[in-house]
Amino acid sequence: MKQQSLFVHALKHPSSREKAFARLVSEYKERLYWHIRKIVLDHDDANDVVQNTFIKVHLNIENFKENSTLFTWIYRIATNEALNLITSKAKKMGLQNQEWVEALTDGLEADSYFDGDEAALLLQKEVARLPEKQRIVFNMKYFDGMNYDAISEILDTSVGALKASYHHAVKKIKTKLTDEDPKK
Repeated sequence: MKQQSLFVHALKHPSSREKAFARLVSEYKERLYWHIRKIVLDHDDANDVVQNTFIKVHLNIENFKENSTLFTWIYRIATNEALNLITSKAKKMGLQNQEWVEALTDGLEADSYFDGDEAALLLQKEVARLPEKQRIVFNMKYFDGMNYDAISEILDTSVGALKASYHHAVKKIKTKLTDEDPKK
């Protein structure tokens, strides 16, 4: 935690801010991109959200109180920005958020940035059909390998509720994938 405090101090101090921020971007850009990409699904939208996230971090670093880790604070901003983008785009199309996300999965096969095989595509489609909270918890736990404590800080939800969301998500995905398995 002491090392984080020194880094946060460097981010807040005018003489070291630029160099510290460049390091922050370098350290978190790829991880944030993939976290956001799993939420918004589209490559260009994910890049936009990453950029917006770093802008918000830069503008609000003075307000970071270090009650959480820098990592979870940044991820909370990124998650909120991703959800805001989905809400905005869905609203413009006259759709619910869930409908918007499911519609995007239909275009994953044609997405040149999606390099998954057929199984990965099927999994992504099933994850997209999950309710928003379950989808985000599943992505953070299953794909990002985050522990429940970190997810709890990011989503401001109890660990018990997260475990329940993850359990329900896994159960729904397993049921759906088993039902569609022709070898069954």
